[in-house]
Amino acid sequence: MSYYALVPAAGSGSRMNDGLGSSAPKQYLPLADRPMVLHSLLTLARVPAVERVFLILAPDDTNWKLCDASAVGPKLTVLYCGGESRSLTVRNGLEAVAKVVAADDWILVHDAARPCITVAQVEALIQSDDGDSNFVGGLLAVPVADTLKRARVTNEAKPLSWWVGDTIPRDGLWQAQTPQMFRLSVLQEALARVPNVTDEASAIEAIGLHPRLVESDSMNLKVTYPCDRKLAEMILRSRLSS
Repeated sequence: MSYYALVPAAGSGSRMNDGLGSSAPKQYLPLADRPMVLHSLLTLARVPAVERVFLILAPDDTNWKLCDASAVGPKLTVLYCGGESRSLTVRNGLEAVAKVVAADDWILVHDAARPCITVAQVEALIQSDDGDSNFVGGLLAVPVADTLKRARVTNEAKPLSWWVGDTIPRDGLWQAQTPQMFRLSVLQEALARVPNVTDEASAIEAIGLHPRLVESDSMNLKVTYPCDRKLAEMILRSRLSS
């Protein structure tokens, strides 16, 4: 039984590019002196249990060759088989790695846009497999702390206005993060049956299985908007100076 990381990075990240004046996909924007994607790759490669890190890029990606990935080391394998969506990129990546990864090996899927992941967090996810026969995999997550509001929109006002529709009880709610860890064969089956999902755990749940929630923290944030990038920059630079 072995552990492998898979990082889908074939998207354009259009929400991040808005207002930044850059045409580069989000994962290549500079962050703490490196392209964003390199931070995740470096951390995953530093986890002793992870045998190989697969980076899944779009077939026409021209930005990767401009990156100096030498610090990641020999664990890194780059595959140009990404799809039009994150889900398709993961599925294509799983099909490609199945040539060298056993069916019962563990795959840790991690967002390229979560650059602040730590070795300790990845190891906590791996160690969450305590030998329980019901263990099908798990994901990093954080309990929801804020009060949640479901919005309703009205076209009566100009411009378009959002109003509170109702309040959602936050008890028992968790915010999913990555990595998300499942056996290769199980994840392939789940994504084949339920392809249009926003994360791997959703597909696993849809086939009747229950992943384990492994508590993380809010610093493992996903960089989606320019303000997220500023916060990630602060987190990464604070670690470098400590």
